[in-house]
Amino acid sequence: MTEMSDGVGHQIRLHPSDHVVAVHPGDTVLEALERAGYALPNNCRAGACGECKVKVLGGEYDQGFVLDMALAPEEREAGYGLMCMAKPLSAELVVEWGTPDARPSLFPPRYGLPFVVVDRIGRTPRITEFVLRPLGESLRFWPGQYVRIGDEDAGVPTRSYSLASVPQPDGELRLHVTRVDGGATSRWLHELPAGARVSVDGAFGTFVGDPSARTPVLALAAGSGLAPILALTEAALRRGFTDPVTLVFSARTQADLYDQGLLSYWQERYPNFRAISTLTGESVEGLQHGRVPEVLPDLLGSLEEHSVYVAGVPAFVDACVARARIMGARDALIHTEGFYPQDDDESAARC
Repeated sequence: MTEMSDGVGHQIRLHPSDHVVAVHPGDTVLEALERAGYALPNNCRAGACGECKVKVLGGEYDQGFVLDMALAPEEREAGYGLMCMAKPLSAELVVEWGTPDARPSLFPPRYGLPFVVVDRIGRTPRITEFVLRPLGESLRFWPGQYVRIGDEDAGVPTRSYSLASVPQPDGELRLHVTRVDGGATSRWLHELPAGARVSVDGAFGTFVGDPSARTPVLALAAGSGLAPILALTEAALRRGFTDPVTLVFSARTQADLYDQGLLSYWQERYPNFRAISTLTGESVEGLQHGRVPEVLPDLLGSLEEHSVYVAGVPAFVDACVARARIMGARDALIHTEGFYPQDDDESAARC
């Protein structure tokens, strides 16, 4: 590789659509595509998960630091790269992504939007819900996406947190933030008082629902992975989705369960919705006991026709996906949001 480029005058060409995207100075390929509204799959944004892996057909780029588990040496030799970390070096970078009719499908992310913390709600001993409202223009997003928050000037790294709400007329956002031991950003957020001002970047990610889908839905969540699952579920129910929707929420103890009232309300209002909570650390009368992969076979039969959405830490996501496949779920209908580690200071993104 040659000396690092600032991105000036560079462009990305998508094959086979032949669409061209300009690169802003300092942008990764993923960021450039997002600015243009393209839905390139991604998750961790840190070279750890491999979701944004594509084949580079032409041009040079700086791959940056990525993990071998996300991009194996043989994949690099075959021309594949992780676009969340890749920065163009040549005037044009050609990537194999999309179809001949590829077109923008996501809102371009915005950066540095000012919001105020209007409320803090303790959901569990470790999870706090933050309610944010914009001081200016509202953030445009699809349910299931995430934002990034931090304060680099104060030494607080920017971190990703899933949105737990659907778009509101007043632009209000809701985040579920787990306080992580040793996590600089989650600790900073948990110490912010109501009335504090924060800067928000977003929205990012492709963990979004398909409005055209007509299949039963199984949604699986653990911990604050419930946030994007709530947003996706609310969006589907509000738009009149009539196929069966089953939401299974896993927590260690009863104290770690939250939003049970909301789930009960949806269950009363929408005949096609069913909510099940399961505990892994204690047995409580009236609640399921056991890990989600263990209890799923008793809750549902074949998943061959189901769309499956899973959100939580990687071990939870991997175990649920493995069980879903055994139960017949097709890969094309499995959607995941793994809360991957971002660095040594945070145990998991969006936790």
